[in-house]
Amino acid sequence: MAKLTKRHVDSLAASEKDCILWDDDLAGFGVRLYPTGRKVFIVQYKLHGRTRRKTLGKHGVVTADEARRDAKLVQADVARGSDPSAERKARMRSPTIKELGERFLKEHVALHCKPTTLYDYTNLLNNVVTPILGGIKASEITFVDIQAFHLKRKVTPYQANRCVMVLSKMLNLAEDWGLRPLNSNPTRRIKRYPEEEKKRYLSETEQERLGSVLAEMLEEGQITKYVFAAFYLLLLTGCRLSEIQKLKWNYVTDTHLELPDSKTGRRRIPLPREARTLMNMLDRRDENPYVILGNHGTGYYNDLQKPWRKIRERAGLCDVRVHDLRHTYASVAVINGIDPFMLKEILGHKNLSTTLRYAHLSDDAVQKAAGQIANRLAATLGSMA
Repeated sequence: MAKLTKRHVDSLAASEKDCILWDDDLAGFGVRLYPTGRKVFIVQYKLHGRTRRKTLGKHGVVTADEARRDAKLVQADVARGSDPSAERKARMRSPTIKELGERFLKEHVALHCKPTTLYDYTNLLNNVVTPILGGIKASEITFVDIQAFHLKRKVTPYQANRCVMVLSKMLNLAEDWGLRPLNSNPTRRIKRYPEEEKKRYLSETEQERLGSVLAEMLEEGQITKYVFAAFYLLLLTGCRLSEIQKLKWNYVTDTHLELPDSKTGRRRIPLPREARTLMNMLDRRDENPYVILGNHGTGYYNDLQKPWRKIRERAGLCDVRVHDLRHTYASVAVINGIDPFMLKEILGHKNLSTTLRYAHLSDDAVQKAAGQIANRLAATLGSMA
């Protein structure tokens, strides 16, 4: 044994078989000699009664003094209860973000989320996240990595925020699966971009214009009676597009739509008389369970966005999305004094806060009522001149 210095390690000849020479100045610090002449610095320590070794670096790449310093740091970590060797092995076994994403989709999203969520998350991971962050180890990805990724997508704030949200879920599960230390998720401090909420509601004039265009296009044969019915039902029920598009006759009663599954789970939607009358006018096709039929086959009309683009263009409503028909239903409800708690149940919102986004729409009605009260009082009080 001798103190391991550069000169001393340089002078060591290759051994016939692997052997370790220990430093006589720092216990547990040594150099491993190989028959090939390769020399590697190591540190040996005991933890929980078990002897472990950690490689510090190859002689020639790492100097003896650098290796000695690193050995002391390892011993200090061990004294605090950490296991550097086990942590290194864990990092080596750690999946990449790409691999973690694949496991996340298979073992979590596919089992606990809606098919539409699985589809959306798969697209985000495959097309946006993985090409940039996919090669980084899940155990080593940092706040700086994710912050830089988020910053580069500031021109698409909604997508950027959704990517960070998906990464957050993935890394939380990585902690649960023992792939990262607990409470180490680096997405927690990422500041999300403000998102401009899309609020578009049809005025009474626009509603009348839409109704006229639907009737004209039906009469001209540009849309089928099923497309006509679909958009009317969206307005008359406040349903989501998929809830009407995939509606089956066995979900329909005289008073309700009994949906076994929806975005928020099982739903019981009131069916107004006008909507039921419209549905009674629709023909059924043998062995086809759907209400909104396509032009052939046994399925439903699978692309209502295509006729909608033609309808809205003709009606001069080019900025109106199909989902805005649901917003219009909610706005009419609020303006007419429907209680938010009741509207929450009708629309199938999970949280009242979602419904309360429409509360400001009652301002016009309140203003009108306040004006009527003031007019009546002014008439009683007489002239203010």
